[in-house]
This record gives sequence, C-alpha cells and structure tokens, in this order.
Amino acid sequence: MIRYGPAGWSYKDWAGIVYPARKPRGFDELQYIAEYFSAVEINSTFYRPATEKTARSWVARVEHRPDFRFTAKLFQRFTHQRRSAWTADEVREVRAGMDPILESGRMGALLLQFPWSFRRTDENREWLDDVATTFGDFPLVLEVRHESWNTPAFFAALADRGIGFVNIDQPLFGDSIAPSAHATSRLGYVRVHGRNYQDWFRDKAEPHERYDYLYPARELEPWAGRVAEIAEQPAAEDVYVVTNNHYRGKAVTNALMLQSMVEGKKVPAPPGIFPEYGEVVEPYAEPREPEAPS
Repeated sequence: MIRYGPAGWSYKDWAGIVYPARKPRGFDELQYIAEYFSAVEINSTFYRPATEKTARSWVARVEHRPDFRFTAKLFQRFTHQRRSAWTADEVREVRAGMDPILESGRMGALLLQFPWSFRRTDENREWLDDVATTFGDFPLVLEVRHESWNTPAFFAALADRGIGFVNIDQPLFGDSIAPSAHATSRLGYVRVHGRNYQDWFRDKAEPHERYDYLYPARELEPWAGRVAEIAEQPAAEDVYVVTNNHYRGKAVTNALMLQSMVEGKKVPAPPGIFPEYGEVVEPYAEPREPEAPS
C-alpha cells in the first residue's frame, strides 16, 4: 500500500487554507487531515518526546480510519546531539510516547533523520548502529543527507538489518545526496523537503522560511515515477510518501498532487487550498468537505 501525507498537522499558518479560518466547536485538526490522507508524519517528537497521554490521544483520534498510520521522527537527542552518550532515562522518555503507537498497530515507521553534517565515518556508523539497536523493535527508516552514504555496501547493510532507506528531495549543494528510488526493507519511504535554496542552509532562517516552497507539477512528476518504482520492488510492502514543505499548506497541496499522479485520477482535497493554490492543484484534486467521524 502507498500512503501519502504531510509532515505535521498543527500549524497556525494552515488556518484559512487547509483548515477553516474559523474552526467550529469541537474541530479536530488531526481528524480532519485523516479524512484526506492515510498517513501523517509526527514531527513534534523531534523537538521533544511525546507523553504517553498525548500518544494515546493521537491513536484514539484516528480510530475511525483503520488504514491510517503514523510515522514519527526520533527525538533529536539521538540524531543531532551527539557529543555525549544518551542515558537510559532519555530512552525511557522517548519510548513513553512511542510505545503506545507501536502497540496500537498504528506505527508505520520511526524515522531516524540525521543532518547533512552526519557523514559516513567509522564513528558515525557506530553511533547509527547503537541508535538502531536501541530502537530495534520499531519499524525503522533512515534519512541521511550527505552523499558519502551513497554506497552499495551501505544499502546492503540496511537491507541486512531490515532498515528502510528514506529517499529525499532537497536543495542540492556540493555533497548533498541526490534523489533516488531505493527500497532496503519492507518499508519504502519518500520525503520531499522543497527546494528553497536561498534559506536551506541559512543559519538564521526560521523553519517556516526553510520549508516555504511549492513544487510545480513538472518537479513532482519524476518523484511520482520514483514512488511507483519503489512500490514495485519486491521488498517494499508499504510505501510512505511525506511532504515536508509545510508552510501555508504547501505540503498538503503537493502530497495530493503526488497521490493523483501515481494513481492516475483526481483525489479529494480540503476546499480551502483551491483559492490559494488552485492553478497548481486543480488538474489533480477536487474540493470535498470531510465526512464527520462516526
């Protein structure tokens, strides 16, 4: 199965575009997004671990969507803050918010996202091995951004451990890893970040500036081909296609376009995106109000 969805769902700048400008009483953003997509990537867990209560709430709120899955980014302590070894308490804190999703059967993948500075060295390979061992009971996918990892031996090692490789679209600078269509486990994974070259590596760029990019159809079409290619590989049982260019609902727009391109038909879309992005999205989607959860 190929599942599409945005990275995150709780953004103030989505009001009046993805979500109603004035939300009715009882409006639930996660339930709303789950009416249009079969997956969503939890990105808040990168900045701070979720609590058990929060995780159980997420699971309960998509109960009406049996095919819906979460993917979640691992806390940055394990991927970006590597000057000292993590502690058992830090592992327990992360697991408190991840285990309920895993136990519910809703955990599609736990994303280990490393920065461009994480290069293929002996030290970094040892760190990666320790992270993968620590969270080895989760369905793991790995995102690396530096070209040094692009070797047959690395992909073979991922396959041996059953870790999925994350194929990414990002602004390409020097040694940035290029677009690909690898499947190294039963999980295929695609993440498109946008191509905002101006702000991608700018030190003082705000997150919303870095991910402020709307893909035109011509840039998504090659990725639709890669998604189909990944899905056809024998190893890949489930494929996740995540759009991370979240500013002002661009991720929602581009996720719908990718789904339409792969499936060859128009898909339902939140009505509010058409006044904002209609010229781009209209060939691929049609407005539809969501059904109320039963």
